[in-house]
Amino acid sequence: MPNFKNRRLSEDIMREIAGLIRERVKDPRVDAMTVSVVRVELSGDGSHCKVYISSFNGIEAAEEAVKGLQSASGMMRREIANNLHIRKSPELHFIADNSIERSAEISKMLNDILHDSDDEDKSE
Repeated sequence: MPNFKNRRLSEDIMREIAGLIRERVKDPRVDAMTVSVVRVELSGDGSHCKVYISSFNGIEAAEEAVKGLQSASGMMRREIANNLHIRKSPELHFIADNSIERSAEISKMLNDILHDSDDEDKSE
């Protein structure tokens, strides 16, 4: 069942990359406190891996973090291969994503709707 193995390896890679960002990446473009790994997609043969990066500070900060992470991708590939005990580490492709920013906007809209409905209930 290769699909299960692929998903499990994707989750392991995501966990490893998140840990490496916190502990090992020293690039000033990457702020470990605001950058988050949102999703990892591993190709079927395991040779390429798309890593979606989002930031609490917006898409511009995520794009800068992607540049910093791309420069550290060699170190990350080596660490992934060593820590996960895989023979061939996938080539990492970092992609900026604004999902954290969008989820914050949606949450704010929902809270506004909730407060508006509470205000209407109190006035009745």
